[in-house]
Amino acid sequence: MAGADSRDVSSLVIDSLCDRARGQNVAVSCFYFDFAAQKEQSPTSMLGALLKQVVGGLEGVPVEIAQAYKDQRGMIGGRGPGLSDILNMLQTTSSEKRIFICIDALDECVAEYRVKILNSLNKILQKSPRTRVFVTGRPHIQDEIEKRLSGRLTTMRITPRRGDIISYLRARLDEDTIPDAMDSSLEADILKKIPEDISEM
Repeated sequence: MAGADSRDVSSLVIDSLCDRARGQNVAVSCFYFDFAAQKEQSPTSMLGALLKQVVGGLEGVPVEIAQAYKDQRGMIGGRGPGLSDILNMLQTTSSEKRIFICIDALDECVAEYRVKILNSLNKILQKSPRTRVFVTGRPHIQDEIEKRLSGRLTTMRITPRRGDIISYLRARLDEDTIPDAMDSSLEADILKKIPEDISEM
């Protein structure tokens, strides 16, 4: 399914988790991959973004994490923590509270980065059994995910129905801020063509 459609699914999951987490000792963190920003979305930046969200929800920054950042500031150029440091910090925070990690459109991640990310997630799950990971992506990466997260996942295929896509498109077309830009013929073409091109997620 296209990235925008998986984002809708992810948003629903994240909203639901955030609603349930309110008042609980639970952190929800999320990351949306974007094909147009592949090179910037490295394993270190992605896991660093998740860590920042998790730490932001804690009462205070754990001593180990504060010390790790302080140590890194003293390095040449004040570089940030490396991937292994971030992994250790995520594992530290998971002892403070339960963590839900949501990753959207993993298939849009560079293949070599995806391997490191999945291996990192596997390490987090091994040391943090209360952590849960939700991932969306196209079917072609399913085998890769199953191989690297073996025994730690449940897979669900989401196949959109043509009628649902048409209803969604109609709703979006009704929100068009420039109604004169599209006549009824173009709208009919869109409603006919796009649902024919949908795929599984």
